[in-house]
Amino acid sequence: MNFPALDLLSVETLNLDEFLGHLSMLSLSLLLSINTLQLFCTIPPKELRTLKSLLGKGQHMAASDTVPLLTPYKMGKFELSHRIVLAPLTRQRSYGNVPQPHAILYYSQRTSKGGLLIAEGTVVSDTAQGYPETPGIWTREQVEAWKPIVDAVHEKGGIFFCQIWHVGRVSNYNFQPNGQAPISCTDKPLTPQVRANGIDVVTFSTPRRLRTEEIPLVVNDFRTAARNAIEAGFDGVEIHGAHGYLIDQFMKDQVNDRTDQYGGSLENRCRFALEVVEAIVDEIGADRVGIRLSPYASYMESGDSNPEALGLYMVNALNKYGILYCHMVEPRMKAVGDKVEIPHTLLPMRKAFNGTFIAAGGYDREEGNKVISSGYTDLVAYGRIFLANPDLPRRFQLNAPLNKYNRDTFYIPDPVVGYTDYPFLESDSYTNNE
Repeated sequence: MNFPALDLLSVETLNLDEFLGHLSMLSLSLLLSINTLQLFCTIPPKELRTLKSLLGKGQHMAASDTVPLLTPYKMGKFELSHRIVLAPLTRQRSYGNVPQPHAILYYSQRTSKGGLLIAEGTVVSDTAQGYPETPGIWTREQVEAWKPIVDAVHEKGGIFFCQIWHVGRVSNYNFQPNGQAPISCTDKPLTPQVRANGIDVVTFSTPRRLRTEEIPLVVNDFRTAARNAIEAGFDGVEIHGAHGYLIDQFMKDQVNDRTDQYGGSLENRCRFALEVVEAIVDEIGADRVGIRLSPYASYMESGDSNPEALGLYMVNALNKYGILYCHMVEPRMKAVGDKVEIPHTLLPMRKAFNGTFIAAGGYDREEGNKVISSGYTDLVAYGRIFLANPDLPRRFQLNAPLNKYNRDTFYIPDPVVGYTDYPFLESDSYTNNE
């Protein structure tokens, strides 16, 4: 938990308003710490009431002046000014798998000083792709194309991580080099899927099961991608281990039917994911590495019979590597875009993981503030509403109305429409109505 600095020796130099502002922020931080502490140990009721009553006045001031999502947070060596994260969002505007100049404006628009952005899924090799016009980071041209985009984020004080991605069997011959079969942990094909527009149907080619001796080559593709991301200027990488793509395919028992050391037991099914983590930590350092997981999701026919056991095994294993963060998708997000309340939570994984915890999955301002103030998570990732509101932290600060996102323009190739044309607030005249 991060406390705002207050040098008591210099209080005499503050005016009353400044002092009360510091007191308000300190009080809220203490309350967040108490709520987080309750997750991990028992505080006797009498002592808990005493602690909270001592902070009562400060809590009242903090509630009126401070939004929990907008409190600062120290993530490893990175000083975040707020808890609102740009989630990785596939936009399909990187023609020929090369990031384009229009992405400079797109990411710059969504950058705030001390804000964390996670770039769209970026494929690690020519076998890793399964969607049109997604960016890569395996060639020199791609690395050079990312540099001005990363520079634009850094010029505004943002922190930028690159999500590195292999789709596995979520592909077809058209996306693969020489028209070959997609690779996976299995040779079980996916059934056709309806696209996000609800009309078009996408089909997938029967995958080729990776031979045991080939798997280290794929691990090395992730290692190289991480090295390239750092060369491009990114502050770190997020390993895409969610949503039914290659790493998730290995982890989930609905998909993984292998009989070698990468299949069968939970430990074996997680082996590939952890080998990727180990290789990247070895390459760029644990303090630059995050991972995204979705143990409860069954997207792309990648479900698991015991998702909580899977999630707990992974976070405990990740602790051994000391990675920076774990970004986990809420159980209620049974499929991408489908918010369904179910009686599971990420709390066991949050308690078990030693690093920064990021929660994602359909959050709005109210729910985001609740999970931060309760200590349920450290940061909250926002996708669609951040896409449509490039100034989302400012809107949350003012409790201002949000632009509506347009699903029809999520994946079109236009470099402006549905991409950089969402409007900013015209003024700061909105007041917090909480």
